[in-house]
Parts: sequence; C-alpha cells; structure tokens
Amino acid sequence: MPGCLLDTLAGQRTHRRPVWFMRQAGRYLPEYRDLRAEKGGFLELVYDSEAAAEVTIQPIDRFGFDGAILFSDILIVPYALGQDLWFEAGEGPRLAPPLVDGAWEGLERAFQRFDAVYLTVSRVKERLGPETTLLGFAGSPWTVATYMVAGQGSKDHHAARKLAYRDPQAFASLIGAIEAATIEYLIGQIDAGAEAVQLFDSWAGSLSPSQFEQWVIAPNARITAAVHEARPGVPVIGFPKGAGAKLIAYANETGVDGLGIDETQDPVWIHAQLPADMPVQGNLDPMLLLAGGEALDSSVRSILSAFADRPHIFNLGHGIDKETPISHVEHVLKLVRG
Repeated sequence: MPGCLLDTLAGQRTHRRPVWFMRQAGRYLPEYRDLRAEKGGFLELVYDSEAAAEVTIQPIDRFGFDGAILFSDILIVPYALGQDLWFEAGEGPRLAPPLVDGAWEGLERAFQRFDAVYLTVSRVKERLGPETTLLGFAGSPWTVATYMVAGQGSKDHHAARKLAYRDPQAFASLIGAIEAATIEYLIGQIDAGAEAVQLFDSWAGSLSPSQFEQWVIAPNARITAAVHEARPGVPVIGFPKGAGAKLIAYANETGVDGLGIDETQDPVWIHAQLPADMPVQGNLDPMLLLAGGEALDSSVRSILSAFADRPHIFNLGHGIDKETPISHVEHVLKLVRG
C-alpha cells in the first residue's frame, strides 16, 4: 500500500500531511557524524552502499518521515560523464578538468559509477516499510553544468552563464549530455526501487527569463517526459530554487507531478497562481528551523493554512542546516502532524 506522500503526489488530499526534509540525512544527526568519522570522506561514504543506505534510513528511524531521500550527491552525473570528482575539506566539491569551453566530448564516460548508487537504493528499499516513500534524485542540467564548467561551486555562476551566452551551441551540447545521463540515472534509480524522483535545480535563480526557459524549463521538461514514458506512474518533483515569478511557467511547462518551492516564495501567492490540483512541496525557511521559537511556530501554521486546500507535502525551502537542533525538528513534526 503506498504511503501518504505518494498519494499526495497523485493529487489526493490525504488524511494527514506528509512530511520530509531536504538533506534530512546528514550532518545535524549525531549518528551520521559517527558513521562519517568511521568511513572517512564524503564520496567514500556515498560509494559504500551499505553505509549510504544506513545514512538514508537514519532520519526515518529517528523521526518517522514519510519520505526517505537517497543519500548521494548531484555531482555523481558529471563523475559518470568522466570528470574527476573529489571534495576539499571545508571548501566543497571539485571537478576536473573544468569545462570552460563546454567541450565535454573529450571525457571518457564511466556510467558504471552509477552502480553503487543503484545498490544503495535497493538496500534502502529492502529496509523501508510500505508507509515510507523512497525518493531518488538528480541535479537538473543547468545546476550540474554550473559545476562542470567552473570545476567547483560559485556564487554567481559566472563561467556557465558566460559560456551559455558566448557559445550557446557548445553549452547546449553539454546540457544535452547531462540530460541524457540524468534520464538513464533516474530510470536506474527507479528500477532499483525509487518510488518518486526529484530534480534539484539549486541555481535556477541566477538566470534571466529567456535563459531560464532555455536552460531550466526545456531540459527539465524533456527529462520529465522521458521518465514518464519509460516508467509510467512514477512521479517527478521539480525544485527550481530561486525561480521567483518564473516558477509558474516552470510548473505549467515542465510536466512535473509536484512542485518544490523555496523559502522566498509566498505560499498564499503560490496557491493562488497554480492549478488547484497541483501538488506542492515546501517551504519552511531552514533558518527558522534552526532558530526556533514563536516565529517558527507561526511560519509552520501559515504554510499549513495556505496549502490546506491543495495536495501538500510539508518540507523545507532548501536543505536542513547542519547546526539545527534535533528538538526543533521534533517540534515541527508535532505541529505538522497535529
């Protein structure tokens, strides 16, 4: 029997509000920190399928979330496309060589690098009860491309934006390669046991409207259509962080089954703009979850009220902060579940 999260993504208003948090498997949990210390680096943990499955399950065991999100990273796709990937302590991911000219064709594809992730999914699926939905994910092409071009994260995505304007043909080729790999990757996760998948476009907010249409909406629409065609009935959640008013075009044009909204969006406005039956997910500010207090309670109540008349998955507007007190998570779950 599917859980209430899958029912919500199917457009139903369920008996209780499903809830999960982005980055719920991670550094704010002492059990994660203990396992990370035992296993070593982040990538080593991702590629240890038994350990990655344990990390995925940890927040389910502790909090009983309605969704278990795969423990992995959006940069597995460029790694499988042939870039070297490593994580610098305190500085984040690095990819080599940087594709400053978009020339990905010289890379040697290594799609076997997906296999350990598929094994993690299957291990998690074996351990989850039917009431908990297993969520796979991938980064959306634009966000992944920003890392591939620069070789690391950046504040304004200057290198990728410049390449997209200067040589749109080369950039389109790179986007196409990411898109094709992402489709294969998501279908592989579904075949391993994922019941829904999410597309993270964490840097969608850095683009102009025309570029947003070209590099965010169009690739996500093609990925969503391909997943729907290959695996009918498996829902796709789209999360274009920072999209602002462009979020409505994203919702109407990509074909996603559910829409993730970030903390900068007004839930009342979102509810008024979207089709009445479209499921939404979000959008508590992670900093409020960290801070706690009456402001947190008020925001939770406002979100629940704004989306009372549509299918809604309670979530954060982005990933949970590593300093978040566990007691605050427990408190919000009590508020949401009444």
